[in-house]
Amino acid sequence: MATPDDGTRLTFTEEVKSAVTARAALLVVGVLGLMVAFITSYTGAFHRPKPDRMALAVVAPAQVRGELLKKLDHLPGTPLDPRPAASEAAARRQVEHREIDAALIVQPRGTTDRLLVASGGGAALSQAVEAVVTAVEKQQQRTVHVEDVAPAGAGDSRSLSSFYLVVGWCVGGYLCAAILAISAGARPANLHRAVIRLAALALYAIAAGLAGAIVVGPVLDALPGSLFGLWGLGALIVFAVGATTLAFQGLLGIIGIGLAILVIVVFGNPSAGGAYPYPLLPPFWRAIGPALPPGAGTWAARSITYFHGQALTGPLLVLSAWAVGGVLITLILAALHRTADERSGGLTADGGKRLPA
Repeated sequence: MATPDDGTRLTFTEEVKSAVTARAALLVVGVLGLMVAFITSYTGAFHRPKPDRMALAVVAPAQVRGELLKKLDHLPGTPLDPRPAASEAAARRQVEHREIDAALIVQPRGTTDRLLVASGGGAALSQAVEAVVTAVEKQQQRTVHVEDVAPAGAGDSRSLSSFYLVVGWCVGGYLCAAILAISAGARPANLHRAVIRLAALALYAIAAGLAGAIVVGPVLDALPGSLFGLWGLGALIVFAVGATTLAFQGLLGIIGIGLAILVIVVFGNPSAGGAYPYPLLPPFWRAIGPALPPGAGTWAARSITYFHGQALTGPLLVLSAWAVGGVLITLILAALHRTADERSGGLTADGGKRLPA
């Protein structure tokens, strides 16, 4: 048994209380909850992928179009969301602009139809569409020829490199913010120091965005998209996640890092549409994915890489909202913290002078 300064011996219970404080115990319980949430979120999102309302344009002669659309719309489990397209050119344009997931071109003078897919938007999605349409065609004694109008690159066969790139950028963003908190206090002491932290984060984001773009582009040849486009996207993602983490830390102190991990890693990564694009995810993850940085970033990275920058506005607005929101909350909380500090005379709870963080 340990002996305190007065020479008395501590009981086992007292020694445990001394070694593991109540605050530490609460943090451990929080980590346990985070772990359970991690397992639940990833397993819930990935354990049973099932196609649901995959958007399919249908080009067919008028005399068979209505019946075909009705048949495709009433398949068991509703895997498809068919809609008519005026021509093959219109359907192809919709696929290339990421407005739909695939297009079926019916050939009235033969028994082989064509299916336009875009594996650059997710190999699992294009394969799921192909499997469903092939089964339907087989029932009609017809076959289907698959044409990939936006194929994934040779170094990105499953179209996962964009997802892992974005995950890396997100990790860099919240780790940078966490290091700033651990090294100088979770809550900045005043508005000036909050601005300095955000400026340091911005410089880091620029460097991190460039580093990631170079690794997946010139170094590994994994993604064929624009280096500068990916660089800009990466800088925005890193800054958005980092600023959000700083805001959470301003609200909750060091516990804010755990909240950032919950939002970005536990909920954001499995709902990002990486391994399984949105139509293959369960409803909850499909609903939250586009609104979180990993989902918005993955969609934007694939658009830059394989779709010539189509359908970028929405994801960029989402990322910008996280970045602006994180900055504003960080600055407001820093100003309020400074005001409260001045009212208390800058003293700590035990009467000591508070040091700036």
